[in-house]
Amino acid sequence: MSGLLPEPVFAQRLPKDILEEGDLFSPQFNEQGLIPAITIDADTAETLMFAWMNEEALKCTLRTGEAWYWSRSRGELWHKGATSGQIQEVIELRTDCDQDVVLLKVRPRSPGACHVGYNSCFFRSVHMNSDGTVKLSFEENEKIAK
Repeated sequence: MSGLLPEPVFAQRLPKDILEEGDLFSPQFNEQGLIPAITIDADTAETLMFAWMNEEALKCTLRTGEAWYWSRSRGELWHKGATSGQIQEVIELRTDCDQDVVLLKVRPRSPGACHVGYNSCFFRSVHMNSDGTVKLSFEENEKIAK
């Protein structure tokens, strides 16, 4: 996916059989107008991040070949890497059987996807101790971006 393309046109609501097994893309946005977006590294298959997209972000992603998201905390369209340099070139975009989640396979143009400096936003694992306390363990020990 690269270069600036025309405005994408999504299919309207489809019957279940066409939605689940047809060839028309009809993203199913939630009540807030958002769809979950899972982002993985196209070369390593490592999960880099999870974010939300609104219709505009999804269309910008398809048109530009770079990842765009919707920032719920800022309430604005977010071109990933515009300020951090962590631009994500979209290699492939997939959707699940219900078309209510998208999966982006990206090739980052610079190291890191996490805004706190780690390669992945999923840099910690969750563990429960025998006393019931739940702790986090760092799976990435070194920040690679500032």
